[in-house]
Formats: sequence, C-alpha cells, structure tokens
Amino acid sequence: MTEAKYRPLKFGVTRATLRDGDTGVHYLRADQELSPFPERLTDRLVHWAKERPDQTLFARRVKNADGSTGDWQHITFAQALDAARRIGQGLLDRGLSAERPVLILSENDLEHALLALGCLYAGVAYCPTSPAYSLISQDFDKLHHVVKTLTPGLVFASDALRYSRAMLATLGDDVELVTTNGTVPGRDTTSFAALLATEPTPAVDAAMAATGPDTIAKFLFTSGSTKMPKAVINTQRLWCANQQQMTQSMPVLAEGPLVLVDWLPWNHTFGGNHNFGMVIYHGGTLYIDDGKPTPALMHETLRNLREIAPTVYFNVPTGFEAIANAMKTDDLLRRTLLSRVNMFFYAGAALAQPIWDSLFESQEREVGERIVMTTGLGMTESGPFGIFVTNPNVKAGDLGLPTPGLELKLVDMQGKTEVRYKGPNITPGYWRLPEETAEAFDEEGFFKTGDAVKWIDETDVHLGLKFDGRIAEDFKLATGTFVSVGPLRGKIIAAGAPYIQDVVLTGINLKEVGAMVFPTTAVRSLSDLPADASMHDVLDHPAVLAQFQLIVNELAKTATGSANRIARMCLLADPPTIDRGEVTDKGSINQRAVLTHRADTVAKLHSDGLRFILKPQV
Repeated sequence: MTEAKYRPLKFGVTRATLRDGDTGVHYLRADQELSPFPERLTDRLVHWAKERPDQTLFARRVKNADGSTGDWQHITFAQALDAARRIGQGLLDRGLSAERPVLILSENDLEHALLALGCLYAGVAYCPTSPAYSLISQDFDKLHHVVKTLTPGLVFASDALRYSRAMLATLGDDVELVTTNGTVPGRDTTSFAALLATEPTPAVDAAMAATGPDTIAKFLFTSGSTKMPKAVINTQRLWCANQQQMTQSMPVLAEGPLVLVDWLPWNHTFGGNHNFGMVIYHGGTLYIDDGKPTPALMHETLRNLREIAPTVYFNVPTGFEAIANAMKTDDLLRRTLLSRVNMFFYAGAALAQPIWDSLFESQEREVGERIVMTTGLGMTESGPFGIFVTNPNVKAGDLGLPTPGLELKLVDMQGKTEVRYKGPNITPGYWRLPEETAEAFDEEGFFKTGDAVKWIDETDVHLGLKFDGRIAEDFKLATGTFVSVGPLRGKIIAAGAPYIQDVVLTGINLKEVGAMVFPTTAVRSLSDLPADASMHDVLDHPAVLAQFQLIVNELAKTATGSANRIARMCLLADPPTIDRGEVTDKGSINQRAVLTHRADTVAKLHSDGLRFILKPQV
C-alpha cells in the first residue's frame, strides 16, 4: 500500500515549555495561553438558540414497539432551550439541589438529554449512572452505593418496565420516580411528559443567572478500579474550560458545522462531557446512535454511518475495528463515513496497528487520502480532555502535549514517570469524600493520575509524551524485576489481532509472567464448529489452540527478558463482568478486579493446573 497524503487537519498545540523542579520532577505546559471561556455551558445553549433556533441539536431514531428503530426524531436548539426552562422550573418546584440531585439510570436518549439541560439551566446537579448497574447487576451493589452517596431527590429512567426492579430495590418512598414510558408497580410515578409540561416562570431564568463557574453541574462516577466508584464533582468551570481547551487543541471543532454520530454513554466522561458538551459549545448536531461495538448492536451503528456523515468521529478501539472490517466490503459505508469526516479520535484502550492499516487502506481506496487518527489522555477528574497529539504521524501509545491552561507535573516513581494535572479543568474533588479528595492531590495541588508516561523522543519535547501504563497495574516478579503492564498488554493485543479482545497479565511475586486472554468472537472462524457452539468448546479446538501457540511463539522471539516474556498463557471463555467490576461500560478491563475474582485461575495457570496452558516453543 502506497502511503497517501492526509486530509488537512490543523493541530492547535505543537510546542511546549519544559522547566525543571526538584530532583526527579519536571513541569510541562503548552506554548499557548487558554482563551476566555463562558461561565456556564447554558450560556452557549442560550446563544445558539438565538443564532440557530431551527438547527437540530439532538436527533435519535424512533424506537418501534418491536425494538427496531425507525426515522429520526429531531430537537432543535429553540425546542431544547424551551424544554430546559420547563424542566428546570419543575426541578425548582421540587426543591432539588446538589444535596438532593437528579439521578438518571437509563441510556442516552432525547428525554435524557433534555432532563440534563433542565438541570443545567436550573442549577440542579445531576448524575447519569451506568445502566448496567440497574439492568445487568443482580445484587444492585453499585447502585445502592450511588444512591447512598448522592441521596437523590428525583430518579429518572426511560422505561419503567426495564428499570422497576432496580428502582424498587434501591430507592425509598421519599424519592420521586420519573419515567418516559410506563409506571413503577406500587409506586407513584411521574411521567416525563408531565415534567416537560411545567410552565416556566421568571424564577427559572433567575436560577440560571445565579449559577456560575463554581456551580456543580453534575456528578460522574469513576469506574471503581480498586474501590467502590467515587462521585467526581463536575463544576461549570471544569466543563466550560475543558471545552475551550479542546477547541484550542482541536481547531477543527470550530472550523465549520459540527456533526457527531455517537453511541458513547453519557454516564462516562468521554460521551457525557467531551461529546455531549461539544455540540452545545459549538452549536453542533448530535445524532444519538443506539448501536454499540458489540456483535448484537454494531449493525445499528453501521446503519447510522451509512446515512449520516459526521464531520469528526469518536469511538473506542473495538468500534473502529468493527468499522474497519465492514468498510472492506461496504461501499455505502465508506462513501458516507469518509465524505466529510476531518478527524477520527479513539480513546479507552490501545488501537492495534492492523486496525489502523485497514482503515487507511479503505480511506485511500475511497477518497485517495488518509483521515488523521488522533488520540490523547484524560480522565473523569480532568473533564476529561488533558493531553492531545501534535501531528498526523500518530503511533499506537502516542499522547502528545498538554492542552492550553493545563500544567503537567512529571514525577519519577521508582523508575516510572507519573503525570499529574493542575488547571481549571480539574475537579475540586470527590463528593462527600474529603479524605479521598485530599489524598488525590499532592502538596502543590496537582491531581495524581496514576498514569505513567515517557517522551516520544527524548531529544524533542515538542513531540510530547506517550503512554507507559498505569503505575498501579505494574508489579514485580519474585526476582525483583518490574513488569510494565500497559506496554506489554498492548504488544500482546497487537500480536494477537484480530483474535484478542483484551489480556490480563499475571505473575505478581512469581518467577514468570503469565497472560489470561479474553478472545474476540473472531476465534470462531478458526474452527469448524457450528455457530452455536459454546466458547468453551471453541477455545478447546485444536485449530484455535494452534493459532494462539503461534502468537505465544512470536511474542517469545521478541522478548528481551523475564519481565516481557509471556511464559504461559490461557484462554478465558467466560467474559469479564460488570458486577465484579472487571469491565467498564466502554469495555475497558480492570486488571486488578480480574486478578482478584479469578485468583483460582491465576494459581492454576502458574501451577500447570489448567487443561490447556500455552508455553513458548522456541
């Protein structure tokens, strides 16, 4: 494949200033100041409702009774502002506040969006929480924790039938229940339509005017990697500053009409702050995608991308993998998706090089140029945007430079370099957790991310940083040698593409590194078993085992020592579960939780107690 030119994309930050601190400490800033930004996101909603009243802000396909989706239903900026004032008045009438916020249990939809805007307008904090806590969890342990932490005064769910069990199990009679469809058995239930029918008064506009940079806009819960999830305080300052930072790092957002087609869940900062906030800030349009990068729902995403052409497109690596595979043969998908998209952006995990190559090949074939694939680093506590790439020549693991207004502190941590953040986009802390908040910041007020970084090129700081794993995930072998989990995990996934979804490394205080692999459904194609064969049978098939033996052998050839040599590997038929905290909504693996809950498998892997253990044969 001959390398083609890139579709033009301007990068906002390409130079940085590095200064030295105490021994082992350095500080990194963009060579660009942060421009002024609004005091509250609702200022942008009001602005665009005046400037572009009839433009679509949100659109979603109508859900049919059989579960299928139909035509797009649109909400304009003017309609969104009217709904925000009405809902905001209803929330004020109920005396809701940050102490008694609105809790949203259900997925992305138009009612969810309007309720969020109503909360923002009235200055009432809200929290979208993971639908899995209500729909997949069997013990509702995390939902109980969320309710106890927030003490909500009103809880919304789109469908009473789907969410009744969770609501009845976790919410007291003093909490008002609001649903779009149906009622909760045995409980008074307010319809969303009734809330929307509230007549606004001057009081709701006065409430909006009284909000400011320090007003709590929302709470977003962390994924709970090591403990129960914490409620991250998101102020109006955090959200607005971060949107302005994104604009300066990614000028493409403000260069023309912004159109997103997006499935990313609003209970996560990527979908709920980064993308949801982006369309409000820039007067864009968000097509809510009911698809998801799973075998059961990816078809809906592909259908939407055949019809709606985004100007920028965000996804996680599993989503881009599915799109890359589909574009090989889907002419309409290639033609529509590539017609006006100026930038792709992935986050959440590493993107394997074969996926990258496949996307480039389809792009060159269809439009004769490549679309820049961008990425960066951020977290719930940073709004999330923090670090962004500086040029189109991005490689897996590259992060780039800090966004304007964010200062990075690079701290030596036993051979690794932790990156810490300080800026207007950093959370003031965790709700009702003063000790955890104090622990999260260092003596200079920098937030301790736990992420490790390296220089892309030690001779050129302007190229910025690359990811070097999570410090908390790294461990020592019995020999005292450190295992750097992040880079090694990425290497295994790349070597095993397209058959490895994720991998958890083992070997803490042992002599060898092991790998527990979660395979993709692509492994089924390696066997001659029927489509309904169990994953256990598929992974026991000789052809599947032979393929993974090749992967183990290839990894061994490039290993340079015990810390990066996979000495034993097993394949896991049972996928990671949310109930046990092994995986987030976006599919990111929680290494510690997997190791804890599958300790028996770890022990058997290292004692030759499993039926099939793959070891290097080189």
